[in-house]
Amino acid sequence: MKKQPLDHGTSRRDFLKTSATVATALALGGLDVRRYAHAEGSDIIRIGMIGCGGRCTGAAVDAMDADPGVRLVAMCDVFMDRVQEKRRYLKEQKPAQVAVDDDHCFDGFDGYKHVVESSDVVLIANAAKFHPLHMKTAIEAGKHVFVEKPHAIDPAGIKVVRAACELARQKKLCVVSGLQSRYHPGYQETVKRIHDGAIGEIVAIEENFLREAYGLYARKPGMNEVEYQASNQYHFNWLCGDDVPQSLVHNLDRSTWVMREQAPVKGHGLAGRSSMFDPIYGNVFDHHSVVYEYANGVKAYAFCRTQVGCYNEVSSILLGSKGRCNILAMQIEGETNWQYTSSGDDNPYKIEHRELFKAIRSGKTINNGDYMARSTLVTIMGQISCYTGKEVTWDEISKSDFYYPPKPEDCRRDMDPPVKPGPDGVYPVYIPGKTTLL
Repeated sequence: MKKQPLDHGTSRRDFLKTSATVATALALGGLDVRRYAHAEGSDIIRIGMIGCGGRCTGAAVDAMDADPGVRLVAMCDVFMDRVQEKRRYLKEQKPAQVAVDDDHCFDGFDGYKHVVESSDVVLIANAAKFHPLHMKTAIEAGKHVFVEKPHAIDPAGIKVVRAACELARQKKLCVVSGLQSRYHPGYQETVKRIHDGAIGEIVAIEENFLREAYGLYARKPGMNEVEYQASNQYHFNWLCGDDVPQSLVHNLDRSTWVMREQAPVKGHGLAGRSSMFDPIYGNVFDHHSVVYEYANGVKAYAFCRTQVGCYNEVSSILLGSKGRCNILAMQIEGETNWQYTSSGDDNPYKIEHRELFKAIRSGKTINNGDYMARSTLVTIMGQISCYTGKEVTWDEISKSDFYYPPKPEDCRRDMDPPVKPGPDGVYPVYIPGKTTLL
């Protein structure tokens, strides 16, 4: 791993001089520090990737599509071969905007530090365990962030996220969430109509994310146990948080949105593993269902499954006193019948990045911290209920300091992994009714 990143455009020393000048001017004359969010005297905004999987690669393409002045200048992943592979791919896609030299390709669990140093905007889309730490590091360094979902996998991580987002507000830095539903014009119009009473009072909510398993990665020769689990991170709960945070977070963010940012007061889950026993599936469950209850008595029934050969559905369905709504179809039926008509520019993945870079250039601030932390904690509440078989309350999960060990900052290639395969190669899973986490 390279340890001494070189700066692009402005040298690190010059940048520090500029920062000192800006700080002095701010103290003396109220100068808006947001003007200096990227290299002084330049239209270039430098972005860096923390994670080189599909999600971060897609985010990098969206960022470069959003603003012709964006340059990708640094990349990191636990594995250097992934960095090199994605650098080649992105260079083919965006030859004029990819400017990542060998000295700005980093690997290992601490590569993120060098990406933060080299960038103006940090794209975070790696194992979700590390999202809070990497957000915090970037914001403390004065960098804008785009961070994918889920934004944490445990209550301790959510507390770091909330503190980091508050610091971003104080520093007037942008924080944009990968919960892209909030940026979809059709969903925005649909939710507005729900809030205006188009289906009457919400009576119940059904959320589905039923699909096959996330990508499976076989163990490569020479990998130790930690490296293997990191390479196959969606199947180890200490890295990914399992499927309620990973998949249902989009659905439950929409539920929270239509419930006017209320969190459910309690929830109980039923889950386990019924078909995915091969070692490659790690120690996650293959089906989950969670029943959430809100203060007004409304219940949300949330289901996710990652099994092969089963019925699949992704939907967010609202049942109201005067009708029903399928948010993803952007359709209302009942006393009011309505269907959203697309403008042709409804891609929320593109829109969220356009809004991010527009805000940076205009000196405005976007901070999605409130809903991204709330919606993620709703999923963590459900996941822990599934693991333990116990009802979990919002008050309980909000106060908890529980985390899946080890702490993100303590992770190393040579550490003892928190979960190991049994004699048959199969990884042990949590047992509802016996497992205690909180």
